Amino acid sequence: MNPEKRAFEIDGIPVGQGQPLLLIAGPCVIESYEMTLKIAKYLQGVTRKLGLALIFKASFDKANRTSIESFRGPGIGRGLEILMQVKRELDIRVLSDVHTPAQIEAAAEVLDVIQIPAFLCRQTDLVLAAARTQKPLNIKKGQFLAPWDMANVVQKAASTGNARILITERGAMFGYNNLVVDFRSIPIMQKTGFPVIFDATHSIQLPGGAGTQSGGQREFAPPLARAAVAAGADGVFMEVHPDPDHALCDGPNSLRLEAVGDLLSQLIAVKNVLSNHQQ
Repeated sequence: MNPEKRAFEIDGIPVGQGQPLLLIAGPCVIESYEMTLKIAKYLQGVTRKLGLALIFKASFDKANRTSIESFRGPGIGRGLEILMQVKRELDIRVLSDVHTPAQIEAAAEVLDVIQIPAFLCRQTDLVLAAARTQKPLNIKKGQFLAPWDMANVVQKAASTGNARILITERGAMFGYNNLVVDFRSIPIMQKTGFPVIFDATHSIQLPGGAGTQSGGQREFAPPLARAAVAAGADGVFMEVHPDPDHALCDGPNSLRLEAVGDLLSQLIAVKNVLSNHQQ
């Protein structure tokens, strides 16, 4: 791996060193076609006004759930169909996560970015199968890993010749049912030579903290996002919903859709200050 190579394009979207801030955002899970389209259209409008690049995120299946009763999504068949519809209607780039190698071929036909969930980032066969598609990858750092351990994960993916890899920081386990963010992880993981994204909403999740589901403290997502951009993050990941308190998945740590614009304006301002200082 070349530690100096930190910029590439995802279907025309530049990401990495010296590039504008990248936004990866959307609902935790696909609830319906109508809801998914509504969120994607709103995010597209906001990011166009602000001049931000958007990759729309929504999961077709949330396999890592607290309870057997938890909502998982429509599944890969219907889920990919919805993502393809939204992608074609709005002409946007889409991202979703895969959980088994068997899902990858179908996912690669639709997705612009394939995501490896945090809990599965050490699953060698999954990482290699996703990387071999030569699609851009977003590999989320496991809550149980030190930031420098991600060099081994990235090396697995890069061994396939895939050079378009994003690494996402999403906090580390801190005792039971809690996460903490170590912002040293951003420059540490950037030493791999690949861009680092900060997941502002999963970083304030309380895993299993509500008994049969995860809790969250969404009020802390904005300050953590601002801090991450100040620390040099190449992009920000956030889950959003029009009515987080009634979202079918990860509502407690999802941001209210209408609040996204103000936060993004703040992040752009922080990024600009940092960029001007580095010139």
